Amino acid sequence: MIKMTAPCHFGLEKTLAFEIRRAGGEDVQVTDGRVCFSGTPQTLVNANISCSAAERIGVVLARFKALTFDDVFDNIKTLPIGEFLEKNAAFPVVKGQSVNSKLTSIPALQRTLKKALVQAMNSYYKIKTSPSERGIVSALPETGALFPVRFFLHRDEMTVFLDSSGEGLHKRGYREKAGAAPIKETLAAGIADIAKVRENDLVIDPFCGSGTMLIEAAFKALGIPPCLNRRFVAENWGFIPKKLWNEQRELLRAGIKTNAEFQAFGYDNDPACVRLTLENARKAGVEKYIKVERREIRDFNFPAKSCKIITNPPYAERMLEKSDTERIYREMGERRAAGNASADYKNEWYIITSDEEFEKFFGEKAGKNRKLYNGMLMCRLYMYGGKQVSNKI
Repeated sequence: MIKMTAPCHFGLEKTLAFEIRRAGGEDVQVTDGRVCFSGTPQTLVNANISCSAAERIGVVLARFKALTFDDVFDNIKTLPIGEFLEKNAAFPVVKGQSVNSKLTSIPALQRTLKKALVQAMNSYYKIKTSPSERGIVSALPETGALFPVRFFLHRDEMTVFLDSSGEGLHKRGYREKAGAAPIKETLAAGIADIAKVRENDLVIDPFCGSGTMLIEAAFKALGIPPCLNRRFVAENWGFIPKKLWNEQRELLRAGIKTNAEFQAFGYDNDPACVRLTLENARKAGVEKYIKVERREIRDFNFPAKSCKIITNPPYAERMLEKSDTERIYREMGERRAAGNASADYKNEWYIITSDEEFEKFFGEKAGKNRKLYNGMLMCRLYMYGGKQVSNKI
């Protein structure tokens, strides 16, 4: 069993914990913005390919209290790191975070970790080193497989892990280009999960941009593993049998729903966004489920069936002046009210925005809202369900 960690957007921990358990994770522990668990190499493979809300999957090397740089060095230098890394492995310390901790200098932490990791490798493989600078000189070439090292320091508690994903898991492979201020794929997937998108649903995004919300909703509805068609740095790691990757891909591919009645419609007032959404849907392999048109929000009409409207409208911090966003929110509210007045079916709305006055301009208080982060920007997901406008402002 391997100890692992998976960071995620704040607010999506519950979604990710469910996905980790489904991928075979055991001893699942949830903290703010992170899920820790244990599993086999197959769990690691499955989690990388299938978890839609994880930013990456890491193999935990150590967890310890780090109040000084000596604490960092001493806890790492004796690790039996050769259990994971081949003798000629490359192990750069690529990135780290320090939150509410005494040690704040990321470059200094990177240097200290690298020195300690070199000493750990030297000790494991019995390599003679120079006596200067606490054994940081190594004869190991680092020309082999890549094992990126990352760390997370939170309230003086440090976690050091090997990044098995390489590029972040939000990079599914379908979105080389994006519209203005796009939503991250992992966040869009989490919102689709909160909306409980299913195989028979109709999903609409009236501000589709580059199509991320629609594509992630389609993945969720059809059971398509989000990272099925991309590669991972851990595919070159010796302790994970290569056949596991192909076997897991084929197993997950067999579970895709090919006869689902899922439909999605995207609208945007920018013709470039319409073209981009169609292009990205094609790359994602879901183009037959998604239709896109150029349309203003004031011209939005409901289909003659129940639908889920999931959208990331423009807001002032991202694209427009506040007066423009206020107008857009009013028009959205007017369309919702008109739809509720004329339809016998229910329309659920899921709207993410950072504007704390959104409900005021939309004209209706949300039945629920959830705090989520779009990058470093604190947002709320406003949720409206059912036919009636019961909380009109």
